[in-house]
Amino acid sequence: MNRPPFALLPLMMLGLAACQTALPTTGASEPDLVTRIETAPPGAAPGTCWGKHVTPAVIETVTEQVILQPAEITSDGQVLQPALYITETRQAIVKERRVTWFETPCAADQTPDFVASVQRALAARDLYRGPVNSEMDARTRAAIRRFQAPEGLDSGILSLAAARKLGLVSVKSDS
Repeated sequence: MNRPPFALLPLMMLGLAACQTALPTTGASEPDLVTRIETAPPGAAPGTCWGKHVTPAVIETVTEQVILQPAEITSDGQVLQPALYITETRQAIVKERRVTWFETPCAADQTPDFVASVQRALAARDLYRGPVNSEMDARTRAAIRRFQAPEGLDSGILSLAAARKLGLVSVKSDS
């Protein structure tokens, strides 16, 4: 058998390491805003902008013993033939897929100044530790997700409700 010299081993390992691609550390990227009315939720007002968060279904493998033939037992309790079982494995949905639509500030309203205000508001709440760079980057979206998650919205897209709660969007009065 032909083995490479040990001196080449570190070089070969370095070469293999260079072939690997780095995986993103922030998780999946956030989807874009949904601004076309035909893709907005039913009943959405014209000119409004929406985000959509989809929670995938949770599916697990279930293994069960299913009886094919019951045991044959005499009247005095003696087992003539034990029961015959088969093992069945199937996929079962444990939690259904869920689609959540939520209103968002429109893309035209999310100017660099607005994004910088979002970053400052989240930093004031100790949720954002990055630079105030006016960019809706992965750090900003992660901070938005941390802010909205306790309210039940696990998304990095800023909801209109969260923007109002941060004091960044005016609340329409009833008068």
